[in-house]
Amino acid sequence: MTRVNLVLLCVLVACALSLVTSRHQARRLYVELERERAHARQFDVEYGQLSLEQSTWAMPARVEKIARESLHMQLPAASRVQIVESPAGPPPTATSAAVAQAADSGERRP
Repeated sequence: MTRVNLVLLCVLVACALSLVTSRHQARRLYVELERERAHARQFDVEYGQLSLEQSTWAMPARVEKIARESLHMQLPAASRVQIVESPAGPPPTATSAAVAQAADSGERRP
């Protein structure tokens, strides 16, 4: 009888230790999960800020101003713009035709 009690006591202690260990591991993993969620929220905020900054830097008016002032670029005269139709696809815009013509003549693009 005493032997059975000792075996049962050992099994009980082993179960208690495994329960404590599993609870500790679950709490540790939960803390780690919350830390990673906080990082994800922080990355989402940073992504939003960077997207806003990118849209600000890439505004067409700003790009055109820099092209005119810093690079001394200008649109070609209307008489120099030639529109070429492509049989394979949709018709090009006047800007793409001007870019193609400027590239052919060796001039700077607008």
